[in-house]
Formats: sequence, structure tokens, C-alpha cells
Amino acid sequence: MKNILDDNYISIEEAANYLGVKVVTLRTWIKLKTNLPAHKIGKQWKFKKTELDNWVKSGKSANF
Repeated sequence: MKNILDDNYISIEEAANYLGVKVVTLRTWIKLKTNLPAHKIGKQWKFKKTELDNWVKSGKSANF
């Protein structure tokens, strides 16, 4: 049950903190189409920690 709760969407501020970058950096990566796993829900960007972990592990984040 804990895994389901851990995979809830987090805000752009939480995602930036989780990745150790600034919010403006995440917004730039989204605009540059970096394959960052971001989901637009309404007017807000949301992220899942598991998708962010997989993105980092894949090496795609190393290009920035």
C-alpha cells in the first residue's frame, strides 16, 4: 500500500527539491522538451517520483 501512496503526484516545487534543482530549471527543461516526465494537470505541472527516478537512472538528465 505504501508504494501506491509514494507514487502520488507532487508539485513542481517538490519535484525541484527532490531533484536538487531550482523550479526555474525544471520549467526550462520542460520548455526544451528534455523528455522530463512532467504532466500538465490544469494549469499546473505535476510529477511522479518513480518517473523522475527512472528519468535520472536512464541518463537522459545528464544532458543538462
